[in-house]
Amino acid sequence: MGFEWRGAIAADHPCLAGHFPGNPIVPGVVLLDELLRAFAVWRPADRPLGIPMAKFLAPLRPEQPFTIRFTESGSGGARFDCLGDDGRPLARGSLMLAGDNGFPPAA
Repeated sequence: MGFEWRGAIAADHPCLAGHFPGNPIVPGVVLLDELLRAFAVWRPADRPLGIPMAKFLAPLRPEQPFTIRFTESGSGGARFDCLGDDGRPLARGSLMLAGDNGFPPAA
């Protein structure tokens, strides 16, 4: 089963002042923070331990709508795709969860 989260990063977000003046681009770490917030809504009982793979494919601009889509992976983890409002891929990757690779599950 999958899950979708829609959002946009506000133009007045503090990270944008220096990233980059006159040509703002949302830093990848801000998009990953949104990803973790969305995952917590989708699966609140699961605990992400890491993001072993993330590939940024296109820039995200302030106020640009985006969608994060999660899908289950065969290993018990989760995969994600982040798409722009035009359907263009912005980022994709995977989450490692507690219980994967010998780690204990969340209590």
